[in-house]
Amino acid sequence: MNKAFLENRMFFSEQNIFSTAVSAIILMVVTVLFSRELRAEFTPSQYQSKAEKSVGVDEHLNEKLDLSLVFTNEKGEEVPLSSIFSDGKPVLLTLNYYSCNTLCSAQLNGVLDGLKELDWLPGREFRMLTVSIDPEETAELAQSKKKTYLEALEKKDADWNFWVGRDLQIESLADAVGFRYAYDPRAKQYAHPAVSFFISGDGIISRYLYGLTYSARDIKFSLIETTQGRVGSPVEKLIMSCFSYDTSLGKYTPTAFGIMRLGGIISLFGIVLFSLIMWRREIRKNSINV
Repeated sequence: MNKAFLENRMFFSEQNIFSTAVSAIILMVVTVLFSRELRAEFTPSQYQSKAEKSVGVDEHLNEKLDLSLVFTNEKGEEVPLSSIFSDGKPVLLTLNYYSCNTLCSAQLNGVLDGLKELDWLPGREFRMLTVSIDPEETAELAQSKKKTYLEALEKKDADWNFWVGRDLQIESLADAVGFRYAYDPRAKQYAHPAVSFFISGDGIISRYLYGLTYSARDIKFSLIETTQGRVGSPVEKLIMSCFSYDTSLGKYTPTAFGIMRLGGIISLFGIVLFSLIMWRREIRKNSINV
């Protein structure tokens, strides 16, 4: 193999490498430009309806609801919002609509699951209220929804109110709690967030819980906070002190300090109990010896 042949081979190899590199660069540039064009043409925001863009929650903590708003209950009776607060109990409020078989059903089923595990009874320790955001829905539909959920709850003497209302009343309540929703004519349904509101007995917004699942613990903690500790046993309040509300998650999460404090209290209680047992044994032993 002579020198000229080797030089030519190296030359053509270098050309091939250079050509391959140039082709790869061109292909990369074309891909980037094309992908940008695709993103510009098919950006999700263009597929997102105006209704979906306006959906969200603006928290109005510590603000008071207008209790003079009037709705229609599942019996077809006009009732002021103040009636649900007449006994001063905290209220777990949700805004949904009854003909929705997707998000609303999923959220209400999540609330239902939490209530099943909760050792408190809706109507006894607290009140439950769901208000339809669709002004076209009727009291008959609300009654049917109430029957369905109370039967599924399977708790004797439980109560869960389902109301309907007119446009202005619904919008006023939604605005008060910061619940942004909108009707999507393309999908023929309402776009709205999944959130539960905890309202104090005098109508003050206390807590927001988000999502499609609601644990019994989060519901109970929210109710205890809403009443500023007026409901709940001392043990429940002690356990609650080990958790804090995570605003980024919209749920309660355990805190290291709280758990350490609870562990210290339990240890102290154990030491005191052990000391009492030993003290009683010693007294009994001495009395026998005498």
